[in-house]
Amino acid sequence: MNTQYSKRLLDEGLITPESYKKIRQKQSNLLFSVHWEIKTVLYLGVMLLSTGLGILIYKNIDTIGHQVILLMIAAISAGCFFYCFKHKKPFSKAQVKSPGSLFDYILLLGCLSFLSFLGYLQVQYGVFGQNYGLATFIPMLVLFYVAYDYDHLGILSLAITNLALWLGVTVTPFYLLYKNNFDSERVIYTYFGIGLLLIGAAHLSEKFTFKKHFRFTYLHFGVHMAFISLLSGYFYNYEQPLSIVWLFMLFILAFYCYTDAVKHKSFYFILLVVLYSYIALSVVVVRGLITMDSEGALYIVFLYFIVSAIGMVLVLINLNKKFKAK
Repeated sequence: MNTQYSKRLLDEGLITPESYKKIRQKQSNLLFSVHWEIKTVLYLGVMLLSTGLGILIYKNIDTIGHQVILLMIAAISAGCFFYCFKHKKPFSKAQVKSPGSLFDYILLLGCLSFLSFLGYLQVQYGVFGQNYGLATFIPMLVLFYVAYDYDHLGILSLAITNLALWLGVTVTPFYLLYKNNFDSERVIYTYFGIGLLLIGAAHLSEKFTFKKHFRFTYLHFGVHMAFISLLSGYFYNYEQPLSIVWLFMLFILAFYCYTDAVKHKSFYFILLVVLYSYIALSVVVVRGLITMDSEGALYIVFLYFIVSAIGMVLVLINLNKKFKAK
């Protein structure tokens, strides 16, 4: 109850002074939620446990033995999956509420342990040989299955990351992978394709109402991958006359993302569109000014960034007000 209302009720004689004191006492001891604090602590606990196990294994690998380490990791993963299987709710195309926060983090620990198990097998025994695509394809399938079957957004993020890793490893020639050199136009095309694929997955999730709440996660990864790939494509082909085509495609994608964000009233994606479009526009402006090859052009560049940064902030503030007004 609002303090002003309770005071008015007291003045009008509708409540007693004792009741008013109880109301004031209750208002001075309001409860507050620690939901996100607890979830953060649990998430950090899972991360620290996984890290601690890795350090323990690294420091005692000679005394523990590879088979014992593999058995221990497998036991942790199997135990986590068994617990989650026993407590999971029936599958549904709609969102399924988790049985509890503990369930979510046990499932996350199980998946991380599973990835560690496969990674250890590959590094120590080379079970997949030099077929790195297969080494990333198997965990990707498992993670996507777990994400949908157990309705877990965190596992979906891991699955999308594995998808990007699998396709990146698959299309990258082995010598580039070996030399840790990813300056390849093929990689740019691949990750641009992944971005469009994820944006399409977000659209289909909503259209067919199949795990519709996964839309944001797909779109989040897809938009970032697509925009970054287009910018990378432009810089990779910087000296070529048709390099501007990459920026043209970026502005087309920005327009689509903007209309979609307005439709779904998502200021987050409006923010991404503005930021990436600003980067692309700044690239064109700076490139044009650099060709002037004069000292005055340098001052104009500095002035441009000052004025454009202020303009971008004002645009975002104005857009935010419009969204709140709707």
